Amino acid sequence: MPPALTWLVRHGQSASNAGLPAVGHGEVPLTALGQDQAREVARRVDRQPDRLIVSPFLRTQETAAPIRERWPRTPCEVWPIQELTYLSPARCKGTTADVRRPWIEAYWRGCDPDYVDGPDAESFRAFMARLADFDSRLSALDGDFAIAVGHGQFFRAYLWGRDRGFAAAPEWMRDYRAAETSQPMANGEIIELKPATGPSLRLG
Repeated sequence: MPPALTWLVRHGQSASNAGLPAVGHGEVPLTALGQDQAREVARRVDRQPDRLIVSPFLRTQETAAPIRERWPRTPCEVWPIQELTYLSPARCKGTTADVRRPWIEAYWRGCDPDYVDGPDAESFRAFMARLADFDSRLSALDGDFAIAVGHGQFFRAYLWGRDRGFAAAPEWMRDYRAAETSQPMANGEIIELKPATGPSLRLG
């Protein structure tokens, strides 16, 4: 059985979120505001989690650091819950969001689940496999309270697919993209996830 309560936490504001040029992909740090948001998330964790899950990316690990400091006995695991790397990080290095915007728009217009932008990018089909893996691993956890610190894009796709399945299809991509862009997760936002099929609760 999955934990009775799971928090899905988007990382705090990163340098890329603030509009600064990309310095890499997994190596993007938090800004000062992002560090404040991470401390605020930790302040809201008022009981010891049974498990803390983080993505491999620096910005999630920096967001999780204050939680680890507050609850040092909580086991922490790195899971592959990073965001969809649909643009080649090598191509994006040193670019700003404005430069990347037409590339992003072209990708989502195509909605090709098997398209790979470069050897360091992934297909949407591979992303779907990671979402399904997260669902299986989360369902296998025991305990009452787990926290996953990751990325808004990943968590929105997970919530979208939780009720619809994780199908690597153009229609899924289009519908998900419309939902994700209309209601994105904010930096430092917490979504409470219950194992039952009721609606999730956005805590802000």
